[in-house]
Amino acid sequence: MRIVDCLTNAHNLALVALAALICVLGSWITVSLLKRVRSTRTGTRAAWVFLGSVAGGATVWCTHFVAMIAYEPGVQVTYEPGLTGLSLFVAIAGSGVALMTGAQRFNGSALVGGALFGMTVAGMHFIGMAAFAVDAVIHWSSVYVAVAVAGSVLFGAAAFKAEKLSTTARGSGLAVLLMVLGIVVLHFTAMSAMTILPFAPQDGVLTGDDAHQAIAIGVAGVGLLVLGAGAASYVLDTQSRSQAEVRLQHLIEGGVDGMAVERDGVIVGVNSALLKLIGVERQALLGQTLSRWAEDVARLSDGDMVQSSLTTEAGEVLPIELAAKRDHGSEGEVMLYAVRDLRARQAQERRIAHLARNDSLTGLPNRASFLERLTRQTDTIKPGETLALFALDLNRFKEVNDLYGHAVGDQLLCRISDHLREVLHEGEFIARQGGDEFVAMAPVSSRAEAEAVARRLRAAVIRPVTIEHADLSCGASIGVSLWPEDADDLSTLINNADLAMYRAKASLTQDICFYEADMDQAVRARRRVTQALREAIDNQRFELHYQVQASVQTGKATGYEVLLRWKDEDGRYISPADFIPVAEETGLILPIGEWVLRQACRQAAAWSEPHKIAVNLSPVQLGHVDLPGLVEQVLKETGLDASRLELEITETAMISDMARTTHVLRQLKALGVTIAMDDFGTGYSSLSTLRAFPFDKIKLDRSFMTELDGDEPQSQAIIRAVLTIGESLSIPVLAEGVETAEQLAFLRAQGCNEVQGYLLGRPQPEADALTNGAAQVATPLSGEGQAAGARAAA
Repeated sequence: MRIVDCLTNAHNLALVALAALICVLGSWITVSLLKRVRSTRTGTRAAWVFLGSVAGGATVWCTHFVAMIAYEPGVQVTYEPGLTGLSLFVAIAGSGVALMTGAQRFNGSALVGGALFGMTVAGMHFIGMAAFAVDAVIHWSSVYVAVAVAGSVLFGAAAFKAEKLSTTARGSGLAVLLMVLGIVVLHFTAMSAMTILPFAPQDGVLTGDDAHQAIAIGVAGVGLLVLGAGAASYVLDTQSRSQAEVRLQHLIEGGVDGMAVERDGVIVGVNSALLKLIGVERQALLGQTLSRWAEDVARLSDGDMVQSSLTTEAGEVLPIELAAKRDHGSEGEVMLYAVRDLRARQAQERRIAHLARNDSLTGLPNRASFLERLTRQTDTIKPGETLALFALDLNRFKEVNDLYGHAVGDQLLCRISDHLREVLHEGEFIARQGGDEFVAMAPVSSRAEAEAVARRLRAAVIRPVTIEHADLSCGASIGVSLWPEDADDLSTLINNADLAMYRAKASLTQDICFYEADMDQAVRARRRVTQALREAIDNQRFELHYQVQASVQTGKATGYEVLLRWKDEDGRYISPADFIPVAEETGLILPIGEWVLRQACRQAAAWSEPHKIAVNLSPVQLGHVDLPGLVEQVLKETGLDASRLELEITETAMISDMARTTHVLRQLKALGVTIAMDDFGTGYSSLSTLRAFPFDKIKLDRSFMTELDGDEPQSQAIIRAVLTIGESLSIPVLAEGVETAEQLAFLRAQGCNEVQGYLLGRPQPEADALTNGAAQVATPLSGEGQAAGARAAA
């Protein structure tokens, strides 16, 4: 008798429907737990495997035996208890192994796990059928058995594979359907493979109603296992979901950027940063989709990052950066969105771009903007048109900084910049070069119009301003060059405007100067001298000459003044008046002065007579921070006694910074060297200077000696006054430029201490100066010379 012959009444059909319901419910629970096993990487995985194995095994077992209760073969049915229990154990254990295998990460794990589940269903069925005994002979169809086992394995493998690939509820439903089909196909096909031929009843087994009651109790108990597994999985799932949501919320809450988590297309988590950004409460976002507020959400894929916009609850549209990360969890597709507010970054980028093109203090365009504008202007200028370039430098601005401080100086620069900005006409442009230098350009039709623009700019600069109750104003020196009249490239045009500006700055009568060709010649000459000086330093082309100094009273040489001489490549001497100013302007006087000091000390240290040497100090050298240290080092290196070194400075060098210069001179004097004031009478000749520092000698300028030859009473009076001051302050006086016996006689009669000049000897190289010095001094200062001088004085 086949199974189709037994399904003949409503009671049996109801049991079959119940079996199908148990199968569907159990399969759904099993698939859900398989998903949990696959997605869990913590200690709860064993619990999910246990619940899954119980749910899966109980489902298969209950489905089988409920269907068996409905089965009425027409003969007495019996069940062997041991095999019945074994079939339940096989179902549960086999399900556990299948779940563990299907959740692995190797290729084909889902197919292998599903196949094991199908074999578990088959093994449980046939062990359960081995416990089934009737008073008949049972005949099995091998074809049906093979089809049943194959169907169970194939549907099981397909179910596990579908579960692995599923990301939505529809995908999970397909896995449940395939699992149900595997169980049903196995059971009903295998039952169809069985034919029962009635036979005599057996002893020692359950029979009749007793067997059905035992099986019903067993099915009920196992059914409770299914329900218990479902309930336990629900509790564990709820707890796990709650913990996961707490961890997720804690994680995203720590983010500076706005963050939202969407599961199955709706927001399930959001942090405070995003709530603040959108301007809503948390409940208003939960259950919604982020695309309601932010654009481009729908087109984002895993790992994408785009710049988009977000509309706040108040309707404000904000620039944002939107990033997405997708995860396939056990609860379906999860998408994590990061929302970054770009307002601060864009504002910073705008500020950086502004600073790159504008002066940070005044807000005027900077040099980069100016060069860009100048390039554009010169490239687009039409034939016959002229572009005027103005180089503008403030006068007396340093005085404002020195008197009132840099903060006031900065305010003054800002006010002047505002004035310049106000007087610009259409098409004109002005920028700050740095410090107190500005540059402007304007299209003009003539030289006169360019001058008018320059005067307008100058008037804006000199306009007085009041800052912190002080009325301040600066002058302006402006140089003008014209394009294309004065240059054929931009660098030359800018350089020419600078040259004209320096000419205006040096002029006592002009504040505005136009570029002229002879300015280039002067600059080129200065550059040639500068380059030649550098080569002379490298190739040691300098020489030291010495001019003797003598005592008027004793007639003996007292020392030598050290004078620098420079030969060019042709062997001609270059006047110090031509190269010393250039050396001072370029700073080359520092290495040159160091060489002079070291060379003079080295040579003097080798002399047989301990004569003093007088070395001139440039104002640039005097302003150097480590001059005392340099002098001390040179004296130690050369072995020259400090008392034999005399350093000569001009009063002008002291006036620029009296306090600092006095401090440096005191440090020098502490080394044992003597300090002489050079060229006295030509500068300020201030008595306060003599009072500020105890000079060891005063050198009277040579210009007074020249005027003595004309019997100038004023010059004689000044010389007498200087000599009187020196005597009153106990400071010896040396007169320079003595060339005649009459000059010498006058100085002797007035009590001058020392003299120097061509009468005693011209500057000579070291060997000649030492050999001829004493002889040259002897004749003018001899008795014959003294008598002649007396007659001249009388």
